[in-house]
Amino acid sequence: MTDPRWHSQPYPPEGASAAEGIRNQLGRPELDLLTILVRESAQNSWDARLEHSSVPVDYRIDMWTVGPAHSVAWRELLLAGAPQNAEHFPLRDTLKRGPVRVLSVSDRGTRGLGGPTRADNAVGPERDFVSFIRNIGEPRDTALGGGTYGFGKGIFYLLSKPGTVVVHSRCRTAGGGHETRLIGCTLWKSYVHSESDGDRRYTGRHWWGDTSGEVVEPLVGEEADVVAQRLGLKPFGPEETGTTVVVIDPNLDDLEPAQASEYLGDTIAWHLWPKMISTEGRPPAMRFSVVHDGVQHPVPDPRTMRPLNMFVAAYEAMVSPNGSDLQCHKPKKHLGRLGLVKRIMPSLEPTHASRMLAIEDLIHHVCLMRPAELVVTYHPGPKPPSTNQGYAGVFRADEAMDDVYAKAEPPTHDAWNPHSLDRPESTYVQTTFRRIGEALEQLLSLSGTTRPGASNVALGAASSLFSGLVGGAWGIGGATAYSKPGSIATSTSRATDDEEAGPYRATDGRRPSTPFTDRTGLESAHPADGSGSDDAPTAGTSGTSAPEAPRRRPRVQYVGDPYYDDRGDTSVLVQEFRLPVPGPQRVRIDLAITLPGTGGRETDPPIGASMPVLIGWEDETGRLHTSDPQVVAGGEAVWRAVVQPAPDTMTEIGIKVEAVRTS
Repeated sequence: MTDPRWHSQPYPPEGASAAEGIRNQLGRPELDLLTILVRESAQNSWDARLEHSSVPVDYRIDMWTVGPAHSVAWRELLLAGAPQNAEHFPLRDTLKRGPVRVLSVSDRGTRGLGGPTRADNAVGPERDFVSFIRNIGEPRDTALGGGTYGFGKGIFYLLSKPGTVVVHSRCRTAGGGHETRLIGCTLWKSYVHSESDGDRRYTGRHWWGDTSGEVVEPLVGEEADVVAQRLGLKPFGPEETGTTVVVIDPNLDDLEPAQASEYLGDTIAWHLWPKMISTEGRPPAMRFSVVHDGVQHPVPDPRTMRPLNMFVAAYEAMVSPNGSDLQCHKPKKHLGRLGLVKRIMPSLEPTHASRMLAIEDLIHHVCLMRPAELVVTYHPGPKPPSTNQGYAGVFRADEAMDDVYAKAEPPTHDAWNPHSLDRPESTYVQTTFRRIGEALEQLLSLSGTTRPGASNVALGAASSLFSGLVGGAWGIGGATAYSKPGSIATSTSRATDDEEAGPYRATDGRRPSTPFTDRTGLESAHPADGSGSDDAPTAGTSGTSAPEAPRRRPRVQYVGDPYYDDRGDTSVLVQEFRLPVPGPQRVRIDLAITLPGTGGRETDPPIGASMPVLIGWEDETGRLHTSDPQVVAGGEAVWRAVVQPAPDTMTEIGIKVEAVRTS
C-alpha cells in the first residue's frame, strides 16, 4: 500500500510558472467566487460529457463538515510530507485548527480525468488529466465547447482558503477497463526555503499522491479507492465515470453554509438554465443538485421561476420560426438567432443572485450565449416605458461564428469585448450588439399614429405616469371606496337594480366621493370615508302615499389597489372586491382601454389590436369561476376579478352588480 505524501515543486533550470501568476490568470472579475465556481465548473463538466450519450450530465455541489469518523484520516493523510512553514503551506493550520469544512463539485456521465498522467507523455488527443492537474493555458480540445484556455480551473484554488483541492476521478482506460485516480493539489505562493546545501526557490505548487517516482503520480485503482473511503468521499459505481473536486475550507463570502447553499441553487438557475430545460422532446442536457450536510436544497425550475420563465419563453421563440436571424452585411456573415418576448409583469423582488447580474426590479435584458448554450451574460437594453412591462431576449451565436465570440470573452467567459479583437472579427461582435439594439427598438415601439397636436407618449408610460390620478376602475391606479357598505335606497320602481362601479378621475390622487343615480333620478353622493346618511330618500309622486319598506341596494366595495400578479406563465391584473350587501347578486365585468389625457375609453379594438379579457372571478379559496356574469353571494368574503390586460395600454376595470330576484 502506497502512502500518499506531499511534494513541493522547485524551480527547474529552464524556469516555470509561479503559483501567484497562475492564480491571477482569472483577473479581477466582477462576479463573486461562488458564481464563478458554478459557471466554470459546470462548463468543464459540459465539455467533458460522454459523446453519443442521451443521459443528462449529473452536476452536484455538496458542502459538509468532516465528521469524527474521518477527521483523523484527513489530518494524518493530508499532512504527510507537507512543508513545515504554515506561511508557505497554510493547509497545515487549516487541518489543525478544528473541524474541517469542505465543498465538492462533482459530475457523472462525463469522461473523468483520463489519458496519460505525465505531461511529457500526453501527446495524443486524450489528455484530460494533465490538462486539469499539470498544465496551464492549454487551448480547448472540445469542438463548440464552453471553455477556451482552461484558466477556469483556477477558481477551485481561489475559493479554497489554503489553496488546496483533492481530485477524485474515474475514467476509462485504453484497454476498455475503468480506473480510479486520486491526487491532491495546492496552489499558493512562491517562496525561498533554506536547506542544507543553500537556499532554494519553490514555485508554490504542491502535489499530494504517490511520490515513489521522479514525479508525483495519482493513487490509482484499489489504493485510490481505499484512501478515498478513509476520507469519506463517495465511491464510484462499477460502470460510472466522472470527477469530484473537493475544495478544502471554502470561502463562502461571509455566508452561512445554508445561505450559501440557497445562493448556489439560485446561481445555478440564473447561469445554467439553458441546460435545465427540455426542448424539442429531448430531456434536459444536465441535472443539478445542491446538498448541505446531507440536506438537499432545491434548484429553482426556470420554467416557473420569475423572471427566468421569460428567458425560457424567449429561447423557445428563438428556436421557433418566430425567431430572427441577425446578419452582418459588410463583411457578410450570419451572426446567430435572436428571440424576444415582451410581457406585462409584476415588479421583481431582487435576490442575491440577480443583483450579482445587476438585475434588480425590471427585466430588460438579452441573454447572450454561444452554441454550447451556456449563459455568457445578460446584456441590458433600453428600459421599457412602463415599470409594469418587461422584455427578455436570447441570442445564440451561429456555430460558424463560435471561435469569434469565444475570443471576445475574458478568462471568466462573462462578456463579449469587441475591442479585444482585430477586424473583421471586432466588426462582427459590434454588429451583433447593434442588431440586437435595432430589434429592441422595434419591440418597444407602438404601432399606430396619434392625431395632430396629440402627445406621442407610449401608453405603457402613461399608465405609470397617471397611476396616482386614477380611481379604482383603473388597472394600475388606486382603488376607490364607492358608497358605504350596506347603504339603503328606496325606489318606486320594481325594476331590477343595476349599479355600475365605474371609473372616476381624481385630480389629486385621493379617494374621491362617488356619485350614483337611483331609478328616480335623484343623485346622491357618499364621502370616501363612509360618513353621511345611509338612508337615501325617494322622490315620491304624492306626499300621502305610503313608501315601500327600505331595501338595501347591491354595491361593489373595492379592496385595496389593483395589482399585477402571476398565473402560471401569464401576468394578470387583479382587483379585489366585496359585495357587502347580503344575498345573491350577479356581477359582470366592464373592460375598456382608456386614452390618457382625453377622458376617452375604447371598448371596441381597432383591427389587429388586443383588448383586456376577463380570465375569471376568483373566490377566497382560490377557485376560479370563468362565467361572466357570475352569481356571487354577498357578504364579507373577498373576491378577485382576474383580467388579462392589453399590452402597451391603460386597462380600465369596471365591475357591475345587480340583485338576483329569488321569487
